[in-house]
Order: sequence, then C-alpha cells, then structure tokens
Amino acid sequence: QTQLVESGGGVVQAGGSLRLSCEASGRISDWGMAWFRQAPGKEREYVAGINWRGEVDYADSVNGRFTISRNYAKNTVYLQMNSLKFEDTAIYYCAGETGGMASQLGREYDFWGQGTQVTVSS
Repeated sequence: QTQLVESGGGVVQAGGSLRLSCEASGRISDWGMAWFRQAPGKEREYVAGINWRGEVDYADSVNGRFTISRNYAKNTVYLQMNSLKFEDTAIYYCAGETGGMASQLGREYDFWGQGTQVTVSS
C-alpha cells in the first residue's frame, strides 16, 4: 500500500516562508493530490489541490500566497508557503486519491500522511 510522508514543517515568523514536501512510496502520477490542515480546536480544512494533469486549485485563504506543485518522476508533491500568517498555524496533511481529480472534500481521499506541524509566530 502506498504511504505518504510529509516533511518540511517547522516554526517560522509571520511573513516568512516554508516548503512542505509529501513523498509517496509508490507511483502517484495519475492521482489527485491535496494538502489539508487542521488547527487546534478547528475542523480539518482544504488548502490546495493538484490533479493528475497538474491543474491546481486553492482555498481562498491561501490563494496568492501558497503554491502547490508536483514532481511526477519523484512521486512527490510540494506546498510552497509564502507570506505566512499566524492563522496558518496548523498540522498540514498530504492526501491522495486514485481518481485523479483532487477534490476539495477530504472524504474523497483514500491515502493520508501523518502530518507535519507548521507554527507561525506573530
């Protein structure tokens, strides 16, 4: 079974940048992939998605600041996060779905990583 492993989280000051990576143990070139996040006391929310063709989509809260991308050869998905705000603080999860479409709905995803903590200090 394919496993997803996130990395790149950490502590950063407001206005700073981080780059998250999600490496898959198997081939995911025809998968839809996404990043979700969950802050303490809040529900999990969609952040960004990229379908098998490389088309991208963003939540309004991160549009213009975050960039999702993928490296097909490395079976890896990235989330470049710029101009970070305190409210971006959360555990960030990588998710994959074999249908290739990258839905905004978490229930559409079959595979999840363990999460990586992002903390933005104000």
